[in-house]
Amino acid sequence: MKQQILTMLELQDAMNSKVNENWVDQGFAWYRAIWVECAELLDHYGWKWWKKQTPDADQVKLELVDIWHFGLSILLLESSNEVEIAAAVEQELSRATPSGDFREDLEAFTLATLQSKSFDVTSFATLMAGIDLSFDELYTRYVGKNVLNFFRQDNGYQDGSYRKQWGGKEDNEHLVEAVAELDHSSPLFKDDLYQALEQRYRV
Repeated sequence: MKQQILTMLELQDAMNSKVNENWVDQGFAWYRAIWVECAELLDHYGWKWWKKQTPDADQVKLELVDIWHFGLSILLLESSNEVEIAAAVEQELSRATPSGDFREDLEAFTLATLQSKSFDVTSFATLMAGIDLSFDELYTRYVGKNVLNFFRQDNGYQDGSYRKQWGGKEDNEHLVEAVAELDHSSPLFKDDLYQALEQRYRV
């Protein structure tokens, strides 16, 4: 797990640097991005008592992965020692204590985010447990989204030349298929995934 956390920290720093090479000194409000995502997440889970709503677990998981991007960014700002960050995150992820009420756990996480302007990994782990998002699934989804973001940037996303549809499918669909064909536990997973997307895109 520690190696996978280190990989994600490395990927997050690389993506932030691609967007702004001096991102560490910019004072971006990462905590604000987190609580806004929390509101979006709650909409996918459902909270309206005046109409029938069924939690959309897949969308909730996608929102949690987005929050994880911002959370990793905060952790990277709080310490320059990625090995220490990874060790602390590994411990905190094991301390999940779901209450049985996902909405209340989400509100507790949101409140902790607003009060500390930081990233409460244990509360995040509680949300993962509440929606059955395993660490392996978090890792796979995170790396997939990160690699796709890099791939888009490298192929003209900013100047508008990138094609989001190839071979009759959206790039997200190609991503899902490529991920399914690869060994997620391999240290080369992110590189293999990028290469797989490249091969599909050039066809």
